Amino acid sequence: MKKIVIVGGGAGGLQLATRLGHHFSFTPFFKRRRQSPDVQVTLVDKNRTHIWKPLLHQVATGALDSSLDALNYQVHARANGFNFELGSLRKVDRERRAIELAPVIDSDGHQLVPARELEYDYLVLALGSQSNDFHTPGVREHCVFLDSSEQAQRFHSLLLDRFLQLETHTADKVHIAIVGGGATGVELAAELMDATRQMGNYGHITSGSLAVTLIEAGPHLLPALPPRLGNNAERELTRLGVRVITGCAVAKADKDGLTTATGEEIPASVRVWAAGVKAADFLSELGLDTNRLNQIEVKPDLQSVTDPHIFALGDCAGCVDSAGNRVPPRAQAAHQMADTVAHNLIADMEGRPLQDYRYRDYGSLVSLSKHTAVGNLMGALVKGSLTIEGRIAGLAYRSLYRMHLAAVHGWPKAMLIYLVGQANRFVKPRLKMH
Repeated sequence: MKKIVIVGGGAGGLQLATRLGHHFSFTPFFKRRRQSPDVQVTLVDKNRTHIWKPLLHQVATGALDSSLDALNYQVHARANGFNFELGSLRKVDRERRAIELAPVIDSDGHQLVPARELEYDYLVLALGSQSNDFHTPGVREHCVFLDSSEQAQRFHSLLLDRFLQLETHTADKVHIAIVGGGATGVELAAELMDATRQMGNYGHITSGSLAVTLIEAGPHLLPALPPRLGNNAERELTRLGVRVITGCAVAKADKDGLTTATGEEIPASVRVWAAGVKAADFLSELGLDTNRLNQIEVKPDLQSVTDPHIFALGDCAGCVDSAGNRVPPRAQAAHQMADTVAHNLIADMEGRPLQDYRYRDYGSLVSLSKHTAVGNLMGALVKGSLTIEGRIAGLAYRSLYRMHLAAVHGWPKAMLIYLVGQANRFVKPRLKMH
């Protein structure tokens, strides 16, 4: 029996495991489960549940309840023909074709599951990325990151504590500083202002009670988009009450706030770092060729340049497209890579040639609170690039999550999940308060 091990249950890894599980564990007709599949697919992740990473800013503000919207890996694996292992990658033994998983430790420090090994014939690394602090002093100690659901929940708890201080008049105003004017920083700033308005429905908090400062080192917000869209986003955030500072780098962080490169001190009881991403540091210690961002260098077919039995996809893959440009760390790239890796794994086992990955940029969309968004669309529907804003862009932005659900569950179940979510909006508070 061939064994495929996928490490990382993000957008790309989960899609890949689901697709391979269906391919190898179900018959083509009537989707009946095979008695003895020829290939065993195992997904490994350090978390028990999956939340689509572009939604973490909504988890942070309470606009999204992760306990309702999270996907349970174990349940999903059982229904889709693959296995799930809870654990964190610690070591790759390429000679024996085995990986070692670290022990599973509970919140009290007790060992639940000892370190263990999983053998593989093919290993796929889909470990995503984390925030890049660029070695800025004090950032790791004093800033909150939004790389995982746990970190988003931590920010949410801090936010509720600050709202409690406002409600009990133990604080007149709460200062929150966000470093990084990319999609995460812009979306978080907009959601925070919307959350403040929602809190006004439950108490005496006003929009002026929360002072949000967004700091971007580049000349305009949303550096991945045309400058006009970044400027439009800045105007919209300013209208919502956000103070936007561009062309300004942060020199250090401490418990009281941030200090810019020009010496300006920005007070903030909550500090969020959302400036730049890189792959996890330990990837550079696995014996595979990596770049300066710790990404695993891959060939055009997404095989590691070091070992043909190891593939990488998503943010942790150092991939160059056909034009010689680095593929950006986006969810759409991870989804596309998952399709290519699935095709190549099946082709390699069947003795067919592998195909090269081709990145297709379908544009970028950034949410600016409840109803509006900015971005551009590219691809088959438009020639070149089409800039969209306002409610149409907001509708397009919300459709991205439904497309992710369809990639994991299929369209019928994805639409059912969407309808259930819409029904919950009528019976549950707009903002999670716990």
